[in-house]
Amino acid sequence: MPGPLRVFITGASSGLGAALARHYGAQGAQLGLLGRKPDALAAVANGLDARTYLADVRDTAAMNAAAAAFLDEVGTPDIVIAAAGISVGTLTEEAADAVVFRAVMDANVLGLVHTFAPFIAAMRAAARPSVLCGISSVAGVRGLPGGGAYSASKAAATVYLEALRLELKKHGIAVVTVSPGYIDTPMTAVNPYPMPFKMSAATAAEKVARCIARRSAHRVIPWQMAAVAQVLKWLPVRVYDALFEKAPRKPRGLPT
Repeated sequence: MPGPLRVFITGASSGLGAALARHYGAQGAQLGLLGRKPDALAAVANGLDARTYLADVRDTAAMNAAAAAFLDEVGTPDIVIAAAGISVGTLTEEAADAVVFRAVMDANVLGLVHTFAPFIAAMRAAARPSVLCGISSVAGVRGLPGGGAYSASKAAATVYLEALRLELKKHGIAVVTVSPGYIDTPMTAVNPYPMPFKMSAATAAEKVARCIARRSAHRVIPWQMAAVAQVLKWLPVRVYDALFEKAPRKPRGLPT
């Protein structure tokens, strides 16, 4: 009989990552939970079959060490979920935002690479169905004013994950891209504008887990936001510009 699922999750200190930890933990999964906030991470792990790892997904060496520890302590994961990310408003003309652009791109794009790379060889050698899941965003469909770094990072994440999916398909490793709309988390709590179709973190986690179970190539969640994304994707440039030029913007600030 197969044992419990082995699931490694980044960004597990809060938000969607924490909700995913609780979702899979309730199913009896053996968890590897990675985050940057020790107290919050310990609270999420409490009562679950979980190992915790303190690391920043931008730190290659730290991510390699965390992955090596999980492989040694638990074994080859069945599912790896890259849920860590940074969302903050940016303006190109503000010199102080250059460091923010770099932080967002490093976390949201290179963070995926740093999360997945240390596990791929072991997952290939295990020769059983496994999944790498990257959390992108509907914000990557079109560029949002005041959110250049975030939109660009999520567009890049989606395309990177697509390339990885094609590379790993022959090895039986599915790469699942999930692009959520708004989720009720600390990341969205600062948004000074309406957020249609906003989901609770628990609801979003259930939808992500369903995408993983189905080994979906790419899904936008919820379905209402998927419909909106399709419309936005095909809007002519002049129409899109007229609609979004004066759209409300996410506050600028330093990544936390």
